[in-house]
Amino acid sequence: MPAPDATTHRSLTLPNGLRVELCCAPRLKRSAAALRVAAGSHDVAPQWPGLAHFLEHLFFLGTERFPADQKLMAYVQRHGGQLNASTRERTTDFFFELAPAAFAGGLARLCEMLAHPRMTLDDQLREREVLHAEFIAWSRDAASREQLRRLQPLSPLHPLRGFHAGNRFSLPVPRQAFQQALQDFYRTFYQGGQMTLSLAGPQPLDELEALARAHGGYFTKGSRVKQQLPPALMDDQREYPTDTDQRQIHLMFPCEGLPEGHEQAAAFLCTWMNNTQPGGLVAQLRERGLVDSLKAQVVYAFGGQVLLEIEIALSDAVAGKRAPTEDRAHPVGARLPATTPDQATQIHSLIRSWLTFFKTHHRNLLGEHTRLEQRRLAVSTALPLARHYSAQPTDLNDNAIDALLDQLTAPVNLPSMALGEINWRLPEANPFLRAPSTPISTATTLPAMTFSDALPMTGEAALYLRWTLPAPQPMLHRMLNDSLKALTADAQQAGVTLAFTAYGNYWQLKLSGLAEPVPAVLEKALQLLSRPDEQTLARYGQPLTEPAPIPIRQLLATLADHFLNSTLTTETNDLQSVWASSRWGGFATGVGTALNHTLQQVPGKPDNAPIEPAAQIPGQRWRSEPSDSSENAVLLFYPTPSNSIEDEAVWRLFAHLVQAPFYQRLRVEMQLGYAVFSGFRQIAGQGGLLFGVQSPSADVEQLVGHIETFLQTLPELVAQADLPAELATLAGQTDPGAMEIPAAAELLWQAHLCGHPQDYLKRLQHSFAHLTPAMLRDAASRIALPQTARLCLANRPNPHV
Repeated sequence: MPAPDATTHRSLTLPNGLRVELCCAPRLKRSAAALRVAAGSHDVAPQWPGLAHFLEHLFFLGTERFPADQKLMAYVQRHGGQLNASTRERTTDFFFELAPAAFAGGLARLCEMLAHPRMTLDDQLREREVLHAEFIAWSRDAASREQLRRLQPLSPLHPLRGFHAGNRFSLPVPRQAFQQALQDFYRTFYQGGQMTLSLAGPQPLDELEALARAHGGYFTKGSRVKQQLPPALMDDQREYPTDTDQRQIHLMFPCEGLPEGHEQAAAFLCTWMNNTQPGGLVAQLRERGLVDSLKAQVVYAFGGQVLLEIEIALSDAVAGKRAPTEDRAHPVGARLPATTPDQATQIHSLIRSWLTFFKTHHRNLLGEHTRLEQRRLAVSTALPLARHYSAQPTDLNDNAIDALLDQLTAPVNLPSMALGEINWRLPEANPFLRAPSTPISTATTLPAMTFSDALPMTGEAALYLRWTLPAPQPMLHRMLNDSLKALTADAQQAGVTLAFTAYGNYWQLKLSGLAEPVPAVLEKALQLLSRPDEQTLARYGQPLTEPAPIPIRQLLATLADHFLNSTLTTETNDLQSVWASSRWGGFATGVGTALNHTLQQVPGKPDNAPIEPAAQIPGQRWRSEPSDSSENAVLLFYPTPSNSIEDEAVWRLFAHLVQAPFYQRLRVEMQLGYAVFSGFRQIAGQGGLLFGVQSPSADVEQLVGHIETFLQTLPELVAQADLPAELATLAGQTDPGAMEIPAAAELLWQAHLCGHPQDYLKRLQHSFAHLTPAMLRDAASRIALPQTARLCLANRPNPHV
């Protein structure tokens, strides 16, 4: 782990025992706080499963000092920030991000809600129903059920096998014994000595420290509580059953008695096990035609224990030859699939062979790992920085790595096979971490590409390329997207986020992040997209191996296709014919015109015609995206009446005003479900109001009715709002000087797709300044009318058709 710089990082402990980590990064546009409590679901007495998660929820209900619309969630939503919380096995995290001007108010609310929570019985009973809705969704989610099933071979005494989310039956709120347990857990763990508060932002360290001292002092004085060590992960007498999945296998590796630093050691191992460069584990498995992909991850790490999981997507050749599942078992140390014995043995033998090689050579990668960590922290935004330091990661040390690898390479009672000579190699250094040796030459400017100077040159960049296809080609897109996975990982390590998406008749490539590596990453991406290798082409048409997402996420993933009225026609595997018939245009900021040489390699024909915004389809449409879930989900999208900047300003204000009340009404008061949200959304440049709800109890018709009823209150919300203050807040949130570059670039890209001129940002600010109450009241009264255009997307068909 790179040593913190004393000029940008400071650690201290307050008199009440609260540990404070401060990070000053002047490049940041926002500030973030992350508070970690050293207690989680496994620290709860076994008779009250879910108590820790339940308590996390109760904190967000407000306090006497900050009730209702003044509580943290409403405050963060009102100021355009983000927040969340997470209860893990041994930790609970609370975190938010805001503009620096609003940061002190957010920190006051965070510390106040944890120091003086409101936990009346009525509040608890209502919030328990929210947890019960989450539990129902979780229990119906195939991926969650599979993960729990895979943990069942662990020792019955280990809490990883248990249920810790909480539901109506595990949380007997009225019982005195439960109330006593809730209060005891809160008093024991929610005190200064058990917490770490991390602040990150552009403010000087002295200013951040003053904020930490002012608000961190709310907590009760205390000292660190020693968390009880868990029982053994494995009972020596137990065995792993055969996996019955037909396209994936999961290998589990439990390790015990590891020294301090085992969590960082396990993450270090996974980083290099997942590397796809030639000579590595993934490359060797692919060359032998055994797998399509491999993902190693740390499932659990605490108290000297590590549970590693290797998830393998089998190649079509192997998946098609799988033997029927038999009632057999294998010894502890791995979980073998129901493939043919030779295939299963070969996969496991290759993994053990690579681990043995890595055990001998891993020290050669310590320097590269340090460089990767330095780059990650150098390009992280405020929230990831705050969360990094709140976890107080220990230094990566050889002892922990050696101890972990000793256990993973220890002899096991499993079949093995001769693999022949394998030329294992360590991966080459990430090429995108090095500065280009020579300047990239320029070429003739392409009219299809727009270079914007609306944002300052800060060393960050964003680039968008979009192809218009004659027809959607989802299987080709999936194939190409898979081929970019290794590049995406390398680019991410170098500080560039790469995404290749499909919506409607469009394919879109987006690069954002550190400007220096962008040209090289783009060049490599265009090579992979234009001229994929035979291995990539062979993956065309392969079925998805990922589990189906929950219904509301499935709807969000297909919203653009339905809004654009995209219809799937005949698909083709002839990639070159698709490129030949496609037209492309692009947009970039932060890179000047130095990319013109690379842009000559873009496949397809440059589209020099002016951008045509997506045509609106009038009327109210209902589209369905079926799912196997028993829960009901609905999205309602109300596009702006026109593509004018004035209408966009009005709709953005409406989205700003309804976000907190909509959540309060449908999730908190009506308790329809835990997935409730609203906001301003843009699809191919077309803006609109988006409302989403997933519910285990209400059907889709009822959910639509609840959203429509809420929209009827919009005129009242406008009348009650302090419009000058709200408009000033909204104008600040869309001021490029206060936005992170990726967010500002996305705003400009969507404006470009809508055909707006280069001075769009200035015009949007002007529109905010000239919105009148009469104009807003008139628009608010019309949005809920039956004739207002909208798209309803649900996971059930229209009940009236």
